[in-house]
Order: sequence, then structure tokens, then C-alpha cells
Amino acid sequence: MSVWTERVAGRGEDAEPFVCHHWDTTQGLLAVFDGSGGAGASPAWQAPDGTARTGAWVGARAARLATDCWFHDVVREGQEPDGHTLHTYVKYFLEQAPKRQSKISGTMRRQLPTTLAGLHYQVDGDETEVEVRPLWTGDSRAYVLLPDSGLHVLTRDHTRESDALELLRSDPPMTNLVCADREFEIATRRLTLPLPCVLVVATDGFFGYVHTPGEFERLLLRTLEQAHHALDWSDLLRREVQAYTADDASLALLALGHRDFADLRAGFAPRLRQLTDRLTRDRPDALTGPPGDGADPREAAAAVKAWQERTWQEYRPAYERYLPPASEESA
Repeated sequence: MSVWTERVAGRGEDAEPFVCHHWDTTQGLLAVFDGSGGAGASPAWQAPDGTARTGAWVGARAARLATDCWFHDVVREGQEPDGHTLHTYVKYFLEQAPKRQSKISGTMRRQLPTTLAGLHYQVDGDETEVEVRPLWTGDSRAYVLLPDSGLHVLTRDHTRESDALELLRSDPPMTNLVCADREFEIATRRLTLPLPCVLVVATDGFFGYVHTPGEFERLLLRTLEQAHHALDWSDLLRREVQAYTADDASLALLALGHRDFADLRAGFAPRLRQLTDRLTRDRPDALTGPPGDGADPREAAAAVKAWQERTWQEYRPAYERYLPPASEESA
């Protein structure tokens, strides 16, 4: 399933998520694309109805179309699903996309800039494992959600800061980004994961506006527990993310190795209870309601920071179990 929301209706720069499964070869691809509005805010194209579209809007959609065509050829021709071949497709489609030379220049400006986070997967013959290949550029992420150990990040943001909690507190510039006017790389790696699992890709509109990294996992599991079927789950996620995010938000996920939706929900119920206990224990009042009369703002801020540090240090080892080392960064 996938979820796609716009912070401002009709002005969203995330492209719609890509979700495709090829039954005959038991392989598929999930991908999200976050047009980088700050770097690509200049107009690049005008729709037939007169609506102006930014370079970020065009870049995200060109990258999505390139990824669609690339996966089609991976399946049809049996080519290797690696970052090098995907880069070739993305670069070509960006070259063909409409663009305008901006009068504003600078080190942060890009033509048709977008992030890309994809997750190619192939299920083995006896359906006990899945081979996955994260493919990414920028700060959108790929994850795996396991019943016993929770959410694990599979990609490393292309920023100079890699601590997930510090990334919630700051917004560092990206060191590697899909764009039409500069070189970029698409990082990739290969992993074998156990079944059952849930594969997830998301833009930072989902995970970048929570109080601590574990709250993104809790959002996924809490809405799963409340849902009756996949469409219901996606709608609950949409409602939740629209209530807290300050950005466009995109997510795609695939549950593998479960008999049905009820089995999926039951499989993650113990993990949700464990995570809820961990994140709600000693949760500061400043995060649960309005501050009380006479509350010291500095004490409240210190309590929130201490809670964030404690929960992150408990959560971090499992979350980073599959985190690629810094040497695997593409830039």
C-alpha cells in the first residue's frame, strides 16, 4: 500500500509513491521521491491549465518515471537491479525534462532536485527469506519492520550528520541529491532478511517531525492495530501524518510472509505493547498537554531533551542494526 499527502493542496512536490510487484519472478520495487523545494524552488514548467510547477516538482516526477521504466527493464531483460543502472535511467530522464535557467544562483541551487529512496526485493523459493536492495540518494529512507525487533533503517542519509535524533533537531544540507545540473550517485547495498517482515520506504514528511525516532515505528504499529484492512491502515496513516507534519509526506510499504491482514496485525501486537511502554514511561508533561500554570519553560525543555536522549539510547542499537557504515555513503 502507499500513502501520499500534500501539505498545501495542489502544491505538493513529492511524487506519488511507486509500488509494483512482478508475480512471475517474485520481485518488486517500492520507491518514494521528495522534490527538494529549497534547492529547486524556481519555476521549471507550466501546465496546460497555466499552473506553474517548480523544478523540485518536475524533478521528483521525472525520477519516478525513470524508476518505473528502469524496473520494467529489470524484469523484462533480467538486468542487475543496481544503483549504476538506475542512475543511467534517472540521468537520462532528467536531461529530457523541462527546465529553466534560474537568475538566482548559489551553492544550494539545483536543477530539478529530488531525493530518491527505493527498495528492490525478491522472495526466495521456499519463502523464508527476502533479498532486498535499498537504492537511495538524499534523506528519504528505506526500512524493514520485524515482529521481534521492530523498525530497522536500511539507508544512511546523505548528510554530514547521521544521528537520527540529531537529524530531528536540525536540518543539515544534503551532500548527495538527484539533480540535472550536477553529478550525483545512487547508493545501493544487498541484504537478506527473514520473513515475515514489512518493507517500508518514506520521505521525511513521515519521520522528520516526530519527537524521537521510535515514534515513527509506533505510528506504523498503532495505526496497524486500529485498522481492519490495508485501505483502512493507509487512511489512518494519512490522517495521522497530516496532523503532525509540516511537509508533504509519502510512504510505501509491503507486508511479506503473512497469511492475511489479521495475521499481520497479530504478529506485531506484542512489539507495539513493548514500544508503547518504552515511549510513554516518564514521558514529559510538555509532550502530553499544555504546560501547567507557573511551569518553567527551561525545565520543560530540559525534561523533553532528557526523555529524548533516554528513549533514543534504548532504541538506537536495534534501529541501527542494518545501518550501512559511513564508508558506504555515496558522497
